[in-house]
This record gives sequence, C-alpha cells and structure tokens, in this order.
Amino acid sequence: MNASADRRATLHRMVMPKHVCPFGLKALALLRRRGYTVEDRWLTTREQTDAFKAEHGVATTPQVFIEGARIGGYDDLRRHFGLRVRDPKATSYLPVIAVFAMTALMAGAVSQAVFETPFTVRAVEWFIGLSMCVLALLKLQDVERFSSMFLGYDLLAKRWLPYAYLYPFLEGAAGVLMVAGALHALSIPIALFIGGIGAASVFKAVYIDKREIKCACVGGDSRVPLGPVSLTENLMMVGMALWMAARAV
Repeated sequence: MNASADRRATLHRMVMPKHVCPFGLKALALLRRRGYTVEDRWLTTREQTDAFKAEHGVATTPQVFIEGARIGGYDDLRRHFGLRVRDPKATSYLPVIAVFAMTALMAGAVSQAVFETPFTVRAVEWFIGLSMCVLALLKLQDVERFSSMFLGYDLLAKRWLPYAYLYPFLEGAAGVLMVAGALHALSIPIALFIGGIGAASVFKAVYIDKREIKCACVGGDSRVPLGPVSLTENLMMVGMALWMAARAV
C-alpha cells in the first residue's frame, strides 16, 4: 500500500486562462514532497474564487485542508510543517552578499579567460568595478525610490537634492570606466568623491548618530541595514580610486 494513501490534503487554488497562482503551485509541490495525496481543486473564474472566499471566510487563495481541517495559505502550510517563513520586513544582508558573490565570480571568470587564472590583481580591480556597475543597476531600476531612501542619511544629498538622482549614474559611470581601465582622469575623481561622501555619511549616521535605518545600496526597496557593509562598499570605491591613482603615477 502506498504510504501517502493515508495522508490526504485538499488544495483550492486559482488556475485561470490568464493567471495561475504561483503560491498554489508552491503549496502543491510542498504537499507532494511531504508525501500527501493531493486533491487539487481549481478555481477557474473570478466569480468562483470570490464565492470560495466568502464560503470559507478567507481573504486569499490558495487554501489547504488536511484531513478536513483548514491549514491556510502557503505560508501557513510552511508553518504547519515547521518550516521558516520569510518576513518581508526583516533586515537582511543577503542582497549585498549575492551581488558581491556574483561579481567576484564574474571577475574571476574574466580573469581566467584573459590570463588563464582567476587569481590576478586585475581580477580584484574588475571585482570592484563590476560591483559598482551592478549596484548602480539596482539603484537605476527605480531612481525615485532610491533617492527617497538615500536622502535619509547622505550628507550631500540632504544639502543638494539633485545629487540623490545623480548618484547611481555617477557610480555606474565610474564602474564601467574602471572595468575598462579607461579615462582614469574621470573615473578616479568620481569614485573618490562619491565614495568619500558616502563613507562619511554612513559613519555619521551609524556610529555618531546611532541611527538604525536601511541602506539604499541595493536600491530603494532595500532591507539591508545601514552599517559595516555600507561603509565597506564606499571604502572599496575610495581604495580602488587611490590604487588606480597610484598606478597611474
């Protein structure tokens, strides 16, 4: 006899011509991984979905029932199985870690292609330049939201508003030039300027004013706390600029 035969669940989820609920698919997969035989009931119209919600007194779908008892939606199902549920408001360094990990791999890959080894000084330079490019890209997805968060702590932006909008473009331009190893007379001053102002701003906000706020380093919807990582990002730009200036002498 199949072990899952005694473990049954009913899943009500939206499956419409123009919309298939992603959380319904996740709930279905999770139940099957846990060995449940799932009665997969589709809600195929908006009217059917609204009627189901009214009948069971729920605000959302999918809804999972196990042995006749309502468990709830996908997050509720994860809690039922003792799994972690992500808090969308919780602070996290994961976005920055992901950026730096990927740009480090990219820099190593380019170094391998050019020099046949990922471990070169040029790879370190590319890593910093590529990191600046990717961080600028994240900010440029929504400059308005970025500027609003940036204004919360940047010393120059508070005094001169256009700087909050210019920053992502300056960071991206400096990053591209550093990756290319071109126009040092332009990239070095830009990196020194924005990195220096940024480091001073973070240091004042975090270590002098003792504020607990979010960093705009990965864009305006960031949950990354302003702190050591933000300071390191700015110091990396300053360090790269000084390194390139020293090499140019």
